[in-house]
Amino acid sequence: MKIYYFVLFSLFLPLTSFTQELPYTIPEKNWDADSLGNHRAVIHFSGDGTIAFVKIPWRRRDLTPEKKRIIVQDGQTGLKILNVKTLSISRETGEIYFEPRSGTGTYYIYYMPYKNEGRSNYPRGVYLNPEQTASTEWLSAIPSNAPIATTVELQSIDAFNSFYPMEVIATKSETEAIIKKNTGASFLVFPEDRLHSIKMKNDLPKRWIEKGNQGKLLAEADKGEYFAYQLGIYALEDLTNLQIKFTDLVSAEGKIISSKNSSCINTDGISYDGKKMHFDVAVLLNTVQAMWCGIQVPPTATSGIYKGKAIVTCKQGESKTIFIELTVTNKTAINGGIEEPWKMTRLKWLNSTLAQENTVIAPYTPLQESNSVLQFLGRKLFLEKNGLPQKIETFFTEEMTSM
Repeated sequence: MKIYYFVLFSLFLPLTSFTQELPYTIPEKNWDADSLGNHRAVIHFSGDGTIAFVKIPWRRRDLTPEKKRIIVQDGQTGLKILNVKTLSISRETGEIYFEPRSGTGTYYIYYMPYKNEGRSNYPRGVYLNPEQTASTEWLSAIPSNAPIATTVELQSIDAFNSFYPMEVIATKSETEAIIKKNTGASFLVFPEDRLHSIKMKNDLPKRWIEKGNQGKLLAEADKGEYFAYQLGIYALEDLTNLQIKFTDLVSAEGKIISSKNSSCINTDGISYDGKKMHFDVAVLLNTVQAMWCGIQVPPTATSGIYKGKAIVTCKQGESKTIFIELTVTNKTAINGGIEEPWKMTRLKWLNSTLAQENTVIAPYTPLQESNSVLQFLGRKLFLEKNGLPQKIETFFTEEMTSM
């Protein structure tokens, strides 16, 4: 089954402008990533002639796309097309001429091909440099108004390699517009759910441009669950001593989840020896800092909607308030939700005080010694009189999952 992701954008082509919903997808059948890379644009051509032009709105996060090879493949035959010329390659778009060998139909443009170098057990991916394979005759025939092909999809070879949505960059003009709209502010705050990890340091995701600077987080968690979320800080000047304060979360019925249950792991935590730690966070101009926060929902919490605030401050004097609306469900999370790690429920382990004392932690059992026999979880060690091992008995199943 093909997986679809969608993003809305404005695409401008020579003599043509239109708005199109461009899907980010994962194909049912993979291609050879070792020779073609993990990303491609699916192109449709319905014109005539031996030259086609396409403008791909790929919105790439890599800094030097012009230094990476472009490979065009005929979708009908699977053959590589040699007559290819790049007109303009930037992080926002790629303008490419190619020869539509099979006429009307589908063509693939691979834009991040690489090869693996180094040892087989420790490969190192190296992007391929641009190459010139087009004939002189074909290049000289390129007109100023070549028939236009259309980008219909942007594909990644699998979900792991997908850039959508958190690594699809906002354009320069989009970023400048949101900065201008917030003239005078020291920073912007973009609340983000736990399933969309902030990954880019020097670019805003297009997702944030579409959502806007909302100042509100709507979320849902089970009773007993550690609910993690992010506050994406975009600095409009150099920031120092970034801090986040939390209020109580209060329901309409007056039920409270104390502010003591909320924390930010970027600024506060527990050290390896059980002592409290505090960090001063600095964010440089025009960069993004993900502030991971968490709310420990009590197992005894009453289901309902709880409202509160996260207040972001910095040494520069400005503060911004994010309104939090957390819906606590009727369900109770198993083990605090740690069986669902994709929800980032295990972030609370960073501040765990488990094993701070010199005691045995369940399900492990204390070591026992009797008549030169040491007993420990699932095993017995028999010692000779000289102290060397005589034999070992184990009571584990072959799978080592039970005894």
